[in-house]
Amino acid sequence: MTDTLFLFASIAGVPIAIRTAEIEAVVRLGDVVPIPLVQNHVRGLAALRSRVLTVIDMEARIFGTCGHASLITLAVIADIAAHSYGFIVDSVSDITQAPNGIQPIRGRIDPAWAPYAAGLVEHDGRSHLLLSLTDFVAAPGTALAA
Repeated sequence: MTDTLFLFASIAGVPIAIRTAEIEAVVRLGDVVPIPLVQNHVRGLAALRSRVLTVIDMEARIFGTCGHASLITLAVIADIAAHSYGFIVDSVSDITQAPNGIQPIRGRIDPAWAPYAAGLVEHDGRSHLLLSLTDFVAAPGTALAA
């Protein structure tokens, strides 16, 4: 059942899906403290339930620029390689099953998304790009050891 259960959200107006097996929670973040001398997609550190999260701006990682520095509020929380991360998304619409599962990408997608999109998931009559959170902390196209 968890193979067909997804979080449906959006980044930069693009509908995305993430396997719920990768996700711990979705939260509204408080203050994010910037870290000097890091890549621009690492927005900083935030506190959540007595632990520290590294906050990753998924839009900045995909497109290389920061789009909404003052609008950081919604984050998908995940533990990857024994470290806690908060991944900024614009919105979350649903967590539900996708009976058709993961489909191959049909047609062309923006080249910026290509290193991150692993397939398509249909929900509410729309195609959502399937993303893996691990790709946002590792170099694109490489697997991070868990």
